[in-house]
Parts: sequence; structure tokens; C-alpha cells
Amino acid sequence: MSSTQIKTAGGNAAFHNFINDFADVSDPLERRRRALEKIDNASFGWYHIRAIMVAGVGFLTDAYDIFAINLSIDMIAYAFWGGKMPSSTQTLIKVSTSVGTVIGQVGFGFMADYVGRKKIYGLELIIMIAATCFQCTLGESSAISFPAILTFFRIIMGIGIGGDYPLSSVITSEFATTKWRGAIMGAVFANQGWGQLLAGIVAIVCVAAYKDDLIDANSAAECGPSCIKACDQMWRIIIGFGCIPGCIALYFRLTIPESPRYTFDVSKELEKGTADAAKFVSGAHGDAEFGDIALLIETEAELSSNAENQGPPKASFSDFIGHFSQWKYGKILIGTAGSWFMLDVAYYGLGLNTATILSAIGYASSKNVYHSLYNKCAGNLILICAGSIPGYWFSVATMDIIGRKPIQLGGFILLTIILAAIGFGYHKLGEHGLLAMYVLAQFFQNFGPNTTTFIVPGECFPTRYRSTAHGISAASGKVGAIIAQTCIGTLVNHGCSADDANCFLPHVMEIFALFMLIGIATTLLIPETKRKTLEQLSEELHGEIDVSKQHARVSSSDDDIEKIV
Repeated sequence: MSSTQIKTAGGNAAFHNFINDFADVSDPLERRRRALEKIDNASFGWYHIRAIMVAGVGFLTDAYDIFAINLSIDMIAYAFWGGKMPSSTQTLIKVSTSVGTVIGQVGFGFMADYVGRKKIYGLELIIMIAATCFQCTLGESSAISFPAILTFFRIIMGIGIGGDYPLSSVITSEFATTKWRGAIMGAVFANQGWGQLLAGIVAIVCVAAYKDDLIDANSAAECGPSCIKACDQMWRIIIGFGCIPGCIALYFRLTIPESPRYTFDVSKELEKGTADAAKFVSGAHGDAEFGDIALLIETEAELSSNAENQGPPKASFSDFIGHFSQWKYGKILIGTAGSWFMLDVAYYGLGLNTATILSAIGYASSKNVYHSLYNKCAGNLILICAGSIPGYWFSVATMDIIGRKPIQLGGFILLTIILAAIGFGYHKLGEHGLLAMYVLAQFFQNFGPNTTTFIVPGECFPTRYRSTAHGISAASGKVGAIIAQTCIGTLVNHGCSADDANCFLPHVMEIFALFMLIGIATTLLIPETKRKTLEQLSEELHGEIDVSKQHARVSSSDDDIEKIV
């Protein structure tokens, strides 16, 4: 058969077009086998680092945008509410991003499986950039409610952020080498730590730069026109800065090639117009026994038929329901989605209320506008550098050595202990003890379920539903975040007097500990995916036969027949 050059579009320094490396191979199954083998067996190098940076910049932007609002909320309160924003409005602004994120995770997750990864990768970044720019230009109007329009654009931004979760996870997973896939995916996700750090740095620089306008205001009532103007400018700068990293990576996302696994297993574009994979040999020549030749031919025909007929079924809603309604498959989705839900109840409950935690332990208690804002920014930086960033990179370093499941299980166990200790021993630990326990909680969230809940769904599902299932799992987490903010997080002042703020915080920590305990149970439902190819995982966990392996056996039979003949 004459070879035909069949090439696909896209490819850049961060995401190589592996299909085109074997465009001269006319056999689609052989082309698939060679391309995936090259991806799976590649040595870790600069190519993977560039891919981590391009995919990771989205998570840097995500974390920056999500946590920047925590630092900006007090500035917005000084600018528009005289320093005291209604708690309902504050909750609405904080939770709006999570609402949009749920929509984006489910929507983009489905679309990536329906139309392909390439066609929509970069769109979520454009949405984030546009929504961020709009937020920076909002102002008061007698015709439009400022909180309402800010909430609207934060929902839009959340849709873009949500889309980044399944897309970056699945694309990174499908382009990563098998040996270090966990570390590569973990490194992409660990950019959240740098995003949080960048938000803290930008915020503290802004506060320091506007010190002269803020320092004379010893209370919210004393925050005059120059102080209000400074606060209004600061939150716009902090929020707006978040679109810069996204702009840098946009070109690389828009020019990626389609994932080879999606091309071969779902869209099947390259199979159109190509000849049948199996070729049959007949006739008896030489000294070989006719029965031996007939047996080889019969075996070859059977394997060829299997290769053609036992591939994965076509993706459809009915097939999705039918597949995951079976307990042996559905329990995996319950495990990934349930674990992410349990984790995010505590993760966002703690993360988005960091200022409340710092205030409760006496770190940000100043009434002076400048010192209050500066202390909160500094306190966030301390917590991020002490707990979050080390936690992320401990996960990256050990993900492919210890494994995903042990890290997640150990993290949930330790978080249950830590949060229970904070809750039940709140009044005995003292300020330094509370701060130490809180830092440990941040560390074991990231060296634990916060990282693994992102990685495992990008590996343990079949190609045709990998993005959809990841999006559902991630969306479950954001539902947990919404519950944490609207239901549990607001309980910190339940039954408290004016002089006893945050009196219910110990019980909130106890509630978080309960969710971590349930997370231990959901973790038992997930599989270990360490150092297994995605095709191997699909075969072991979902009963799918790798047709390229079947075809390799057919080709081997071809060679044996030729030798006998």
C-alpha cells in the first residue's frame, strides 16, 4: 500500500503535534500506536516544562482571580460602603465566581468531549480576560446596582475559570509521559500557589504605594475622599492585574494540535479514506505444513475482526448514562466527585475567609485603614508561603512515587485531625497554636486531596468521557465551595454579640472536620493511577480493549505467516 501524508493542524513549542510525526504511516492503528508510544515513553524535558507553563498559567490566573477578591473586599467596602459591607453582599460577591465556575466546568467539560480539545482551548482564557477587564471599569450608577453588575461579571469570569479545569487537566494528561504524568499534572495545578502569591504581592505593593492616602484614617469613619479614592483604585489594580498572565499564554493555547487520543479514539478523522488495518495472507509454499498456515490465517482474521469491532463505543448521552449507571464504573465518578466536594467545602471555607481567620487570631485587628489592609495582605502572604506553596510542590515531588490514592487518603486523615483539634481546642491552643494549626491545614490540603482531586479525574476515565467526567467532578467541588460560603461560612457569627465576633468559628471548624472524615470514605472508591498509560487504565477500569494492541498482534501474525510461507 502506498503511504499517504495525512497531517493535522496545530502545534507549537509547548504542545507538539505527534500525529504529524507519523503522517507517512497509512495504517491508522499503527499510526495511533506509534504516536501514543512516543508520548507515553518520552523522557521529561523542556517540552514538558513549556507545556506546564502554558497550561499552568491558566491556573495561576484562576487562583489569582479567586483569591484577589478576598484581598480586595475590604477596599471595595471602604470605597462604596464606608468600610462596612453588608455580609449578604460580601457573600454574594465571593460566591459568584464559584457559581460561574460550576457552569464552566460542566459546559466546557462536555464541549471538549463533543467538539474536541483544540477547538475550545483558549476560549476560556479569552472569557477570563474580557470579564476581568470589565470588572475594572465598573462604577456606581443610579440606574445600575454596583454589587449586581460586579456579581454578573464575576459569574462570567467564573465560567472561563471553570472551563480551564477539565481542559487543562485532560490536555496535560493526554500529552504527558506516563512515568511522570502525575508530577506534570500536579505542576500545572501547583501554579495556583503562585497565583495566590502573586495576588498577595500585588495587593501589598498597592497598599504600600497608597500609604500616604491611607495612614491618617484611624477608622473607617475617618476615611475621607483621598482615602476612598485610593481604595477604589487599589481594588481595580489588583483585580485587573489578573488578566496579564492569561494574555501571555493565549497564543500557545489557540495554536495547540488536537489531542492524539481524541483524534484517534473519538473523532477518528484519520481513519477516513484509509485501507483496512488487517491484510490476509493465503496459499501454501515451501516446506511449511498447510495446517500451520491455516491456523495462523484463522487467528489473524479473528484478531483483525476484534480490532475493528471491539473499540470504544461512540460517545452519546445514552451511552454515558448506561456506562456510569453500572456500579463498577459509576463508583469511580462518585469517588472523584465526592472527594472533590468534601475537600472544597473546607478548602474554600478556609481560603475565602482567611481574613476572618487572621482577624480572629489577632493578626489583623488594627482599626487604622492602612495597617488593617497591610496586615491582612501580609498575613495572607505568610500563610501562602508557609502552607500552600510547599504543600503543592511536595505533591508534585511525590505524586509518581507514593501514588495518588495514598496522598489523598493521608491528606483527608490529617485534615480531619487538624480541623477537629482547631475546633475542639480553639480556646486552649492560643493565637500561635491556632496559626500553626491553620498553616498545617493549608499544607495538607495541597499535599493531599486538593492536588489529587484534580489529577485523578484526568486519568481514570475513558477518552470519550474524560473531559465530561472531570468537569462533573470539578463542578461537584465548586458546589461544595458554594455551600461553604453561603451556608457554613456565614455561621461564624451565629449567636454572637457585638463584642464577641466570630464566636461560632470553632464549631465551623468542627463541621469542616466532619466533611474531611467523609472524604476518607469517598477516597476508597477511587483507583490508583500511578505510572499506568491512559489506555491501560481504560482497559482495567472501564473494560475497553486497546485496538492498537490487537492490531499489533495481527501484524505480528502477518510476519509469522510470511516467515512460514
